[in-house]
Amino acid sequence: MTTLSRGANMPVTASTVRAVLGWSPGPGVPDVDASALLLTGSGRVRSDGDFVFYNQPRHASGAVRHLGKQAGADSLDVDLNGLGPDIERVALCASADGGTFGQVPGLHLRLFDAASGTELAHFDMEAGAETAYVSGELYRRAGGWKFRAVGQGYADGLAGLATDFGISVDEERPSPGPAAPHRAPVRPPAPTPAPAPAGREEPSIRLTKGEENLPVDMRKRLSLRKQQIAVSLTKHGLPRLTARVILVLDASGSMGGLYTRGTMAGVTERMAAVAAQLDDDGEMQAWTFASNPARLPDLVVGELPEWLALHVRVGQVGLFGRKKPPRGLRPGQVDMRAVGIQNEEQKVIAEVRAFVRDHPVPDPTLVLFFSDGGVYRNDEIERELRAAVEEPVFWQFIGLGRSQYGVLERFDTLPGRRVDNVGFFAADDIETVPDAELYDRLLSEFPSWLRAVRQLGILR
Repeated sequence: MTTLSRGANMPVTASTVRAVLGWSPGPGVPDVDASALLLTGSGRVRSDGDFVFYNQPRHASGAVRHLGKQAGADSLDVDLNGLGPDIERVALCASADGGTFGQVPGLHLRLFDAASGTELAHFDMEAGAETAYVSGELYRRAGGWKFRAVGQGYADGLAGLATDFGISVDEERPSPGPAAPHRAPVRPPAPTPAPAPAGREEPSIRLTKGEENLPVDMRKRLSLRKQQIAVSLTKHGLPRLTARVILVLDASGSMGGLYTRGTMAGVTERMAAVAAQLDDDGEMQAWTFASNPARLPDLVVGELPEWLALHVRVGQVGLFGRKKPPRGLRPGQVDMRAVGIQNEEQKVIAEVRAFVRDHPVPDPTLVLFFSDGGVYRNDEIERELRAAVEEPVFWQFIGLGRSQYGVLERFDTLPGRRVDNVGFFAADDIETVPDAELYDRLLSEFPSWLRAVRQLGILR
């Protein structure tokens, strides 16, 4: 075993190596994740698929795999013989959640022969304000492979590191912080990657603005859910779909229990993953409704932990119309007393339709509409949704309350429409529905609608 200092290198004769990022876990120590970037001779990735990390754990070639984490260690396997001839380097990277690498004691990288288990190299690292790191790299030289101990940090996190190597990241990059002198030079923009060969297109997992600010557990749930959404869409032949996502939440009086029990907080978190994966800016427009609709502040991923409690506050109108004393409203908050307690779905449908008309985008719009039932404005709802047939919007209704859903349940069989623009399913115990099943049901009709509206010229 060779102990390396920063910048040192050594030949690698093993065909498959295991890189183990290690540290000493403990109270107050940030969570650490390992990742890898497959780079061409230009120092850039060919596409986002060349980024292997916890949310995209296996490269399409099978040559690089993220093995998962144990206490104080996270591992990657690299099959050097399995890398394509255009891959010149594999950068071994790391990111810190909830702090900087200066707060991570005992940070080191160990390289093993994956077949025999023999330790080939050990590299102890020191860091300061960095939140992302290139710990080492495997690179081709004179027909063989070598390993270099790099130890280069990024103050602007995994998003900054990924962007410098050509990964698409949906956020503005902040100005470099105190760790700027340790950053790798910024490279020129990469050319647009060529399309993947037919039948080999891999889903792209978006890194979303504000994602790095989430609590660690929430961030990892979000990442796994984005992966599941990508899998669901790939089943339908749409691995790289971009769509505007709009969330509509019932706030009628009967919904109170679903909010107080935390059911709707869970729903909102799961729907935020849909916008984070599909929407090109990762933000989601949102409405709430009861007697009247109300536009909510856009749901931004970084604000997810507090967003629902801050903006949807049921119970501010008594059952017999007596208003509770007004409460002080923060900037951007909706006065929920004006929203009321009755079910008037047709009003919010009309308002969302007007928003889509007034704010056109080239992508389709997916409306995720949650209601606990009690639908009684059937004729008005039917008129609104029939009129919306010629619009580039798919309305996905999800029932939560074991109650009557009226016309929403009958839309699949209603005649006289050029295209079925409405989906509905009931998920009365939505907290018990696994993510894979929920997203499959949520997205099952959207792809077929999308193909139909493109054929009819409703969406180009």
